[in-house]
Amino acid sequence: MECAPAFNYARDEHTTDFLPDDSVEYCHQKKVRFKSPNLELDLRYVSEATLDNLPEPEVNIDYLNLSKEGHLGPAVCCNLSLVEGQRVTFILRICPERVGAPEARPTQELADRLGIPLEALIAGASKMRPQDDPLLNADFLEQLFHLTHEYWNNWIRKSTYQGSWREAVNRSALALKLLIYEPTGKLEAVVRTAVSNLLTPGAVVASPTFSLPEYIGGTRNWDYRASWIRDSSFTLYALIRLGFTQEANAYLEFIFDRLRDKNPDGSLQIMYTIHGMHLTYEVFGLCHGQLGGKDLPEIELSHLDGHKGSKPVRIGNGAANHTQLDGLYILGPEGAPAHLRCFPQRLIASNPKQFGRPLGYDTWVLVRDLVDCKSSSKPISLWDSSHSFNLADVVDHCREPDLSIWEVRGKDRHFTEFALSKNAPFHVHNARCGTATRDALYEEIMTKAWNPTLKVFGQSYEETDVLDSAVLIMPLVFFMAPYPRFVSTLKQILKSPERGGLTSNNLVYRYDVTKTDDGVGGKEGTFCLCTLWCVEALTRAGEYDRPLLTRAIAMFEARSSTAAFSGLGI
Repeated sequence: MECAPAFNYARDEHTTDFLPDDSVEYCHQKKVRFKSPNLELDLRYVSEATLDNLPEPEVNIDYLNLSKEGHLGPAVCCNLSLVEGQRVTFILRICPERVGAPEARPTQELADRLGIPLEALIAGASKMRPQDDPLLNADFLEQLFHLTHEYWNNWIRKSTYQGSWREAVNRSALALKLLIYEPTGKLEAVVRTAVSNLLTPGAVVASPTFSLPEYIGGTRNWDYRASWIRDSSFTLYALIRLGFTQEANAYLEFIFDRLRDKNPDGSLQIMYTIHGMHLTYEVFGLCHGQLGGKDLPEIELSHLDGHKGSKPVRIGNGAANHTQLDGLYILGPEGAPAHLRCFPQRLIASNPKQFGRPLGYDTWVLVRDLVDCKSSSKPISLWDSSHSFNLADVVDHCREPDLSIWEVRGKDRHFTEFALSKNAPFHVHNARCGTATRDALYEEIMTKAWNPTLKVFGQSYEETDVLDSAVLIMPLVFFMAPYPRFVSTLKQILKSPERGGLTSNNLVYRYDVTKTDDGVGGKEGTFCLCTLWCVEALTRAGEYDRPLLTRAIAMFEARSSTAAFSGLGI
């Protein structure tokens, strides 16, 4: 076992000390404390024999010098030799602010003096200790494992999904649940840290990764440990379809907190950190920036290597200030769902049928007030004097270019994906606002995004000769059924990159980086979301063209097989 924390992304020095551990049952062993200027961790352990007539394993932790590898403080290591029935559990945590009182430290001597069994003294002493500094013993750890197992089993049993590939779907749901920050639940009383008490639940992380390249050795290494409003809507929509509505309601509370703390111009950002306060801190190097999510400066750490030496390593994300015109679903007044779409630093609302609890008037006013923010050429008016929804003004505003769902680092363009996403509100509101604006938008896409020579919808109005798998959402946003133009685009995407397509071994790329300048450079791999969009597009088109349904099944099973080794579903 080796434990080598590198504080503040290996930028801060730390000390390492061995101290008496008063949180272990008999107080006969020491713990390791790692102390940096802004954070303290400690490493504890519990050794046990689970079979009769076996001694407890010996644990001897010693210093480990990793300075040649760039570490700025001592690490520790331990060589273990275990036989069947022996177990050692190591616990690394943030040091609690408060420590247990002296009377909460049970010993055999104290138990004898009080005339009670040591086990009873331990149980009583545990109740006297701070909740984030429980007394460690084998029974307590076993209880934690049991409660954790029980929690996840009870959660997944709430799924209403009864279709095919149920195991893969359930594993995927579990993975999505793990992306949600939720400092509540059964285990909170015993495992919550002092920092956790400061945080707001509900935020959905796009991915718990950074420095994981899209292509080994490439430069596309981004920090995804933030909550994108758009990406969160994808996650929550999937969970809602499976019957998990509580997570959606928790995320709404997170968004409403952001509405109460908008930018100076009255706008929202496209992404936030998972936290709800303005306070700088770091936890295991996993979180950085401000609690509340407004500051996400992108920094390159030249002293670190990413996965398999891929560089540069980045923390923060420069896309935080991008103009992106996608959105999410939330609920409107009196339970009427509202479709919030993320315009240049703002949200607008429409009315599709989704799920969730009703909003109070005060909260709805916060949503409505977003229309007064000025982030581009002019404010937009979503409601007329009678508070009826006005989409015509929205579309006028939306004719501006953006940086797309893919957060390109190049120039703004009129991306087809956003033009398609504008269609969704009209699917619900066409009876209210008329068909003229909807039809004009439809004709614009069919004319400006269509390449009559290649017979495909292009990535943008400016580059119709570049394929983009984001156009596969056409049926999902009610733009069109699998009509000839869409099917022609789909079939072109299914070709290999060498033949002008975007598909390799049944996995789909976002777009061909050799044919368009996205401002990043380097190669990239296939994209899971695009592959699944393609599966759904093939399934819908397969209702009219049976071979496409067969291809959909093959592509889905190929995607499932690539994810099987991780156990994270599809």
